[in-house]
Amino acid sequence: MTDFKALIHDVPDFPKPGVLFRDIGPLLLKHFPETIEAMAALLSDAEWQAVDALAGIESRGFIFAAALAQAKGKGFVMIRKKGKLPKPACHQEYALEYGTAALEIQQGAGQRLWLVDDVLATGGTFMASAELAQRANYHVDGFLSLIDLQYLNTFQWYDRPVRSLIQYEN
Repeated sequence: MTDFKALIHDVPDFPKPGVLFRDIGPLLLKHFPETIEAMAALLSDAEWQAVDALAGIESRGFIFAAALAQAKGKGFVMIRKKGKLPKPACHQEYALEYGTAALEIQQGAGQRLWLVDDVLATGGTFMASAELAQRANYHVDGFLSLIDLQYLNTFQWYDRPVRSLIQYEN
C-alpha cells in the first residue's frame, strides 16, 4: 500500500514567509497511476454510475479530473480563470487570502458533476466553483480533492460530500 502522504514534501515559507507549501510533485512523479486509482476508490460504484463528468478546477485540478474521467470513461469539464474560455456561460468572483479572483465555465445541460481540485484549503474555490456550476446548469454531486487541509476549513456545500485522499489536521 502506497503511503501517499510520505511522498508529499513540505516546503516552509513558500510562496511567502509563514506559509507551508505541500509539494505534490514527488508524488505525481513516482506514483501517479496509484494516486488516481486511490482517488477513484473514494467514490462507490453507484456514485460512479450516476456521474456524467468530472469538473477540474484550474489548474492543478485538471490533472486529477482529466485522469479520473479517462479512467472511468466520463466526461471532463474545465473550470477556468476568467478570460480563458470562449463563450463562458457565466463567471463567479470569490475571495482569496490576498485578494479576489474569478472563475468561468461553459454552459451545461443538467450533467451530474463531481468537482475536483488538488487541495482543499479554506474552501473558497470549491464554494465558488459549485455555485458557478449550478448557475451554468450542472448538478454538483460532490467534491474530490487530493489533499484536505482540515485545520483551515470546515467546508460544506449543502449536503454534498467532500472526499480527499490525504488529510492534514495541523
